[in-house]
Amino acid sequence: MQKAIKFKLSGKTAFFKKPDVNEYAYFTYNNIHKIALLGMLGAVIGLGGYNQQKENKYPEFYDKLKNLKVSIVPDKKLNGIYPKKIQTFNNSVGYASNETGGNLIVREQWLENPEWTIYFYNDGTVEEEIYNKLTEYLLHGKTVYIPYLGKNDHPATISNVEEITLEAVELDYIDSIFSENVEIDNSRCVDELICLVKEIQPVRLQEQYNFYEFEPFIYTNCYLKDKVNGYRDNDRNLYFF
Repeated sequence: MQKAIKFKLSGKTAFFKKPDVNEYAYFTYNNIHKIALLGMLGAVIGLGGYNQQKENKYPEFYDKLKNLKVSIVPDKKLNGIYPKKIQTFNNSVGYASNETGGNLIVREQWLENPEWTIYFYNDGTVEEEIYNKLTEYLLHGKTVYIPYLGKNDHPATISNVEEITLEAVELDYIDSIFSENVEIDNSRCVDELICLVKEIQPVRLQEQYNFYEFEPFIYTNCYLKDKVNGYRDNDRNLYFF
């Protein structure tokens, strides 16, 4: 059995910027990734971000929370695929553009009405004081900084927070996103139509320059080829990373 925290994370919009762009627009990841989630949790308890990093190896939020075990469950009603729209706006601050008039037209792809169920637990590698503070703040609706979904244009709503006990089990089906290293059996699915969403997501920061390091993740309604170790919350099977 494993003690954990569970909550619903939602918002009107979200924008988790992909580092690769073209000339037309900035694009978003379909699901919140671990680095963005840790940044949001760090904001809740007042941990510093990139702007406060100075000579430290990592931003404070990442240094303190990087070993937190998390599980991300997308909105099943949407099969894990959120509506997206390109938003266009002007940036007219003096340094925004060298174009005539100093006006930069920015296009961003925003998620609409995203919602996830988030789980996390401490396997003993996160400082107990930090973990207890995070647990207390979430359970009592407290926050130092305003949490947001990727950017401060997108306030986050954290609701239905509870402390739960997870059951350790062997999984033949996973309700959360999980590593592509876990093989699926696309001949056996929960529904008649196969749902398979793949996305390469940031999972850690590179030590020297804090660049993203990536791994491919899957969300699917198919069963697994072989059972893997995981946890269960009622009828929900969870993969932690």
